Amino acid sequence: MSTAGAATARARRAARRLLVQALYQWQMTHQPWQDLHAQYSADPGFPQADADFFREALVAICGDPALLDAELARCSDIAPERLDPIEHAIAYLGLWELLARPDVPFRVVINEGVELARRFGATDGHRYVNAVLDRASRQHRGVERGEVA
Repeated sequence: MSTAGAATARARRAARRLLVQALYQWQMTHQPWQDLHAQYSADPGFPQADADFFREALVAICGDPALLDAELARCSDIAPERLDPIEHAIAYLGLWELLARPDVPFRVVINEGVELARRFGATDGHRYVNAVLDRASRQHRGVERGEVA
């Protein structure tokens, strides 16, 4: 990976960490995305994050959670409303990336989701996130996975 590629990866990783926190808060408080954006863009770690990626994801996820919950329901044995908010936030982010960001390889989406779940989620939350994102990637990234002719 080039130096620029590594910097982009670090910035995306930082944005994802902040997004999980913002999406958790959004689920708890139902604040408008604009308020969350203002709050998290003032975070001391925000200058290291990919600001455009953060904003794009926050707007899309908060703007149409029903679409992502429908996708989540197709890929999970647990109803979205019964999910732990941390795993729900991580699943939202991963599903959005799989659906809206074909520039991000599916393996990166799954790996980042699993790492976020290990860091922030319940003891076995990473297993749930891995299973959901793997199922979604099979459905939406089959060509990339080499599973569709």
